[in-house]
Amino acid sequence: MATGVKSRVKLPKTVRAGEVITIKTLITHRMESGQRFDEAGQTIPRSIIHRFTCDFDGETVVDATLHPGIATNPFFEFKARVPRSGVFSFAWYDDDGAIYTAQKSIAVT
Repeated sequence: MATGVKSRVKLPKTVRAGEVITIKTLITHRMESGQRFDEAGQTIPRSIIHRFTCDFDGETVVDATLHPGIATNPFFEFKARVPRSGVFSFAWYDDDGAIYTAQKSIAVT
C-alpha cells in the first residue's frame, strides 16, 4: 500500500432539492509507473490509481477507469444533481489492492 496517501473532497454542505453542484476531489498519490529503478537497480513496482468511483446513496455518479499516463495526485471535478439529503461515497482503487475511501454528507434545505 502506498504511504502518505490522503484524499480530499470538496462539496457544499447544504443545497436545494434538484440543485446541480460541483464536486472536487484530490488524492495525494505518487502514481509509480513501474518503469523506474531504485538506488539498488531494482524496478520500483507499479502503483497507480486505476479506478475512481463516486456514488450517492448507492447510485453511481461517476465510474472512471484510469491509465498509467494519469498525473501524480489525480484531481477530479464533476457535477452532480442532488435530489435529496444523503451521502456521497468516493473510492480510489490502487494497483496494489488498496482502496482509499471518503464520504461526505449533504443536506437538502
